Amino acid sequence: MNLFQIYDAQKRLDKTIHKTNLERSLTFSEICGAELFLKCENLQKTGSFKVRGAYNKIAVLSENGGVNCVVASSAGNHAQGVAYAAKERGMEAVIVMPQSTPIAKVSATQNYGAKVVLYGDVYDDAYNRALEIAAEKNAAFVHPFDDEDVIAGQGTVALELLADKPDLDAVIVPAGGGGLLAGIAFTLKNINPKIKVIGVQANRADAICRSFKEKKLVSSDKIFTIADGIAVKTPGKLTFELINKYVDEMLSVSDDEIASTIIQLMERTKQVVEPAGATSLALALSGRTNITGKKVACVLSGGNIDVGFIHKIIEKGLVSRGRQMKFSVLLTDKPGALESFARIMGANNANIISVQYDRMSAELQLSETILHIACEVSGFEHGKKLLCELEKAGYSTVFDNNKFSL
Repeated sequence: MNLFQIYDAQKRLDKTIHKTNLERSLTFSEICGAELFLKCENLQKTGSFKVRGAYNKIAVLSENGGVNCVVASSAGNHAQGVAYAAKERGMEAVIVMPQSTPIAKVSATQNYGAKVVLYGDVYDDAYNRALEIAAEKNAAFVHPFDDEDVIAGQGTVALELLADKPDLDAVIVPAGGGGLLAGIAFTLKNINPKIKVIGVQANRADAICRSFKEKKLVSSDKIFTIADGIAVKTPGKLTFELINKYVDEMLSVSDDEIASTIIQLMERTKQVVEPAGATSLALALSGRTNITGKKVACVLSGGNIDVGFIHKIIEKGLVSRGRQMKFSVLLTDKPGALESFARIMGANNANIISVQYDRMSAELQLSETILHIACEVSGFEHGKKLLCELEKAGYSTVFDNNKFSL
């Protein structure tokens, strides 16, 4: 690859995509002890950075001629990028998506005019089926990450970062197959090698992290993460080479950290960011990479979150941040027992969300019942104080969240 490919991609994308904002966050800067900026690709056309690489690739195919149909495989964001680009260039598009793809992403892809084929459990299954369809239709396959034209398109994010904040010290970039990370790292290091490039993955879909550490291409046997946009078993060969050459550090974050970050983005910046897109900020907030006192950009890579799934992420995030807690308590099964318990909860400003009685346990005496409680508190300290008050009142509690354990 060379920088001319990145600049050519930028010309093709001019007036076709959004030049997304680079916003300084005072709140997150204070938390991290750094000057933190958010590159808002969640506000990009089609809701993700993926349109950059997809459009650049399809534009190149169109310029070269002889291509009337494109086929792609995607967990969602690349699908929408390809569908949009194909429509703009007057081409037919067939997209193969995993069966677990959120309905919102399937519908959005169809709305751009593409034919959607649901196949397999993860991206890699859809990828193999897409190759078969491309061969059957004599169509061009648009790879979501392991392609120079796609990587060049993603690299235009780096050009915008440099234009808006040329004195950045570091950039944190989400990675699944590695196209965005490879494109940004290649571009930054060839223009200003002093800028540190940090890649981040979900810790249960961390093939690039392990490949980076072992200096060889490694695949994951199983992946399971809420960050469906970066749930890739096997990184690309080209992206692996570029990442190993140009990236300074590869780290991972947990699903709990991702969920917590999504909530913080909603509360503090009023932005909706999908799990994959929140991993960069999640890493910055985790403290596992040294960014203290530095100017750092976190790439929020996408905002296509399934509305039907968002309540689960919010609940997970609230629990991980100590805003919701679940525990069980042994009660005497007699009139007034629940009222006495509830009075203590109310006196300690804990809002009960749900109550479930369990009288079926073999260990229970006839006069006993187990009460399973979910409640809202203001944070971990409030939760611990509540448990202390319950213990003082003679209640024996079994807690579901270790961070609250006394």
